[in-house]
Amino acid sequence: MDLLSGDLLVILFAVGLVAGFVDSIAGGGGLLTIPVLLWCGLTPAQAIATNKLQSSFGSFSAALRFVRSGEVDPRAVAPVAACAAAGAVLGALALQVSDPEFLRDVIPLLLIGIAVYLLAFPTAGNLDQHRRIGDGTFALTAGLGIGFYDGFFGPGTGTFLAIAFVTLQGFNLRKATAHTKLVNFASNIASLLLFMAGGQILWAAGLVMGVAQFIGAQAGAHMVMRDGARLVRPMLVFASLAITAKLVWSDEGNWLRSVVLWAVSPLL
Repeated sequence: MDLLSGDLLVILFAVGLVAGFVDSIAGGGGLLTIPVLLWCGLTPAQAIATNKLQSSFGSFSAALRFVRSGEVDPRAVAPVAACAAAGAVLGALALQVSDPEFLRDVIPLLLIGIAVYLLAFPTAGNLDQHRRIGDGTFALTAGLGIGFYDGFFGPGTGTFLAIAFVTLQGFNLRKATAHTKLVNFASNIASLLLFMAGGQILWAAGLVMGVAQFIGAQAGAHMVMRDGARLVRPMLVFASLAITAKLVWSDEGNWLRSVVLWAVSPLL
């Protein structure tokens, strides 16, 4: 399949546009971009590397919009971003010597837990609350840990970051989303540098999708600032469940998939 053909570039641009919009609000844009890159004929390694390039445009775009609007102070979030970048490098290096398959059994449960939390506590994240840990501790735990996860595995990184800011730092959902984008951009860039060294990036596809991501993320960030928790909450719930469904259904050995198939088998 010719990635430079006009029709295919239009498809990649359209998918990047939607993914940038969705990802800037709640994360999960990779659910759209990685499958379409694989459909285009890229190897899994090329798809992941190219996806990291185009998603960096989206996270940068959203972060830029939030910074310019005063939603986030880059100096205040710099320690968390630096720890996330360091964690992403460590995670990417760890991936070279270990197998991330064990996470496929754990991550769906965590994402379901996030969805249940947001549904069970409908006012959580509406307003700022008291913080449970200090900035330094947050950077060294949530920043480093989620950054490591982003470099090692990845799906749901934005969702985990947003919930960490809400539950540990006491941020409202709009503020949490704004800070998440800046931290996510740092981890994306750190991972991207490693992928560039590996030579797996398809630049034409990545840059076309990146431009679309930039535009889509601008629109998504604008809606977050306008609608706040009223928009972010349902999007986070949807992203958590969608990522869970994708991880579970694409893994034939996942025990949750086996349970679902067993439960619905009498109906088939």
